[in-house]
Amino acid sequence: MPSGKIARWASLSHPRTGTLAKIIDGQKLARALRVDLLKRADAIAARRGTPPGLAVILVGDDAASAVYVRNKIRACETAGIHSTCLRFPSTVGNDELLTTITELNEDAAIDGILVQLPLPPHILLDQVLEAISVEKDVDGFHLYNVGGLVTGNTIFSPCTPYGVVKLLESENIAIEGQNVVVVGASNIVGKPMALMLMARDATVAICHAKTRDLAQFTILADILVVAAGVPGLIIPQMVKTGAVVIDVGINRLPDGRITGDVDFEGVSAKASCITPVPGGVGPMTVTMLLENTIASAERGLARSGRLLENMDS
Repeated sequence: MPSGKIARWASLSHPRTGTLAKIIDGQKLARALRVDLLKRADAIAARRGTPPGLAVILVGDDAASAVYVRNKIRACETAGIHSTCLRFPSTVGNDELLTTITELNEDAAIDGILVQLPLPPHILLDQVLEAISVEKDVDGFHLYNVGGLVTGNTIFSPCTPYGVVKLLESENIAIEGQNVVVVGASNIVGKPMALMLMARDATVAICHAKTRDLAQFTILADILVVAAGVPGLIIPQMVKTGAVVIDVGINRLPDGRITGDVDFEGVSAKASCITPVPGGVGPMTVTMLLENTIASAERGLARSGRLLENMDS
């Protein structure tokens, strides 16, 4: 981005206050939420005889995907969820995956099904995601759940945007009436994030790779959510003084360090609140997966109770 444009829009912001932003600790909130999740999981196990169950489908040998899946499996253990990972070679056929998903849909011990992305190019992603039962779509990627974000009838919200909302709520950060800018328009984060914030009466603008003069939008944001996948994209001159900055980006640098999409050190001197990377949104994404899985099990128990009531009447 040309430095002249940044300087022009930076002139709209106030000088730095000299104080650092409050760090929104996603790890701390995730730990607190998992205490409650474990209690709910134990209650489910006591009622039906089995704990909530999550099935994860992993295709291929992508190292990053393997790490993500391992982290999810470990997180399940802390929340009383039984998890199973079904591994397939990268050469697996589309039909075999669909058959596996159908079997999981019919398995009463499985409350949530997650397909770890990305998938090999020959796999029909939309077909695979649509094969997952809406009632077990704990990633929130089924068309029914995606469409439900527009109408307010979704069963499961996508985990990362859901985690961002929880972080904002935990800090008592007002969403209603705020100007929010979401940088990144992916189907996984950017678009659902915008819809979820609009549902809470924020005024939302979405920026993306084709946005011209990004700074003219970001400088006006009361809440700035960045999910572009570009290390250090957002610098202090692009941020309004006192803004809340949520960094969803996770980027591995050549030296092995993990960094976000925001210049954390620089922006911390202007923002009122900011999430770190790592330790901000990431832990909440996994925790919302656990929340959705346990909520699915609770919904199943409620359906069973209604069925028994109807049989008795």
